[in-house]
Amino acid sequence: MDLYEYQGKQYFARFDIPVSPGATADTVEEAVAVAERIGYPVVVKAQVQVGGRGKAGGVKLASDRDEAEAHARSILGLDIKGHVVRRVWIERASDIAREYYASFTLDRSAKDHLCMVSARGGVDIEQVAAEEPGAIARRHVDPLDGFGIEEARAVVAEAGLDEEARDGAAEVLVKLYRCYVEGDADLVEINPLVLTPDGRVHALDAKVTLDDSAAFRHPEWAEWANLEELDPRDRLAREKGLQYVGLDGYVGIIANGAGLAMSTCDVVEQVGGKPANFLDVGGGASADVMASALEVINTDEKVKAIFVNIFGGITRGEEVANGIVQALGRVDIAAPIVIRLDGTNAEQGRAILEEHGSDRVLSLPTMLEAARRATELAGGVVR
Repeated sequence: MDLYEYQGKQYFARFDIPVSPGATADTVEEAVAVAERIGYPVVVKAQVQVGGRGKAGGVKLASDRDEAEAHARSILGLDIKGHVVRRVWIERASDIAREYYASFTLDRSAKDHLCMVSARGGVDIEQVAAEEPGAIARRHVDPLDGFGIEEARAVVAEAGLDEEARDGAAEVLVKLYRCYVEGDADLVEINPLVLTPDGRVHALDAKVTLDDSAAFRHPEWAEWANLEELDPRDRLAREKGLQYVGLDGYVGIIANGAGLAMSTCDVVEQVGGKPANFLDVGGGASADVMASALEVINTDEKVKAIFVNIFGGITRGEEVANGIVQALGRVDIAAPIVIRLDGTNAEQGRAILEEHGSDRVLSLPTMLEAARRATELAGGVVR
């Protein structure tokens, strides 16, 4: 679950990470009241889960009541890359001497936590990595060893932070690691971490992604779940308990198992198509599950063909086929469907699909053939 900036700062505050004082507002009147209470100058910041707020006019400095009112009025309702601003965060403006970057996340390839620190803050870390990879200090953290003040001092020194910022930045890093581990986060990022002219170091922004698998330990997260900005497809998939990620292509993907779903996306790309989504129905493919998956895919107007790729393991092929057939009877599908079924009792399953086949529902024996046919039906150029 991705948090908004203000939620991330509230989360940081639980672990004593210094942040600027502020509060949220949903109306112009509320924004002005918050600004008056905090004291000018203040920064009015759009709360959307997308980058580029500043360039889009979603972050503005207000030095008095009139400016706070004008900025709140212009930002609330603003469309930033398809995200409409419903809430703003008003915080005390900070004097900034230097900007840095700091984060913790999981490096899955190394099977360790990863700390990243850079003296080049205030810009996307991807941009820094592309332009000057040596400007990012990276340190893997064994969860059994932890991350203390000595490790923190070493990494900020390696990153080349200014001498006057190093002690404060190291202290923030230790607290940020606690937030990451004890707070059950997948990612905690401060960009920028700022040094003020009087030598203080604090988080000027906050990006936090919480680990959904740890939600049972955090009943307090429930109040944030309904505030997430979700694509309608993602929201429907979540309601139905499906693992779904929307993409920008035109071939809808349904597979059982995350690995198979990723492979299916790769094969569609390989033959020249563009996946519209990643959708994992899990280990089984019952009629209920398949109907839910097809319903989610069917809401995406960009989908011109659907590729259902099922490998029958514990679930037998004929059960999978019957589930697909029943699901097709429940959901009125707009796009043609190509099905590849393999694994346990696959031949019996294919026979069932063949009985119910048509020019709109095709069964093909291999993943590559099915990917090519789905791409072709979707109007793509097949390699």
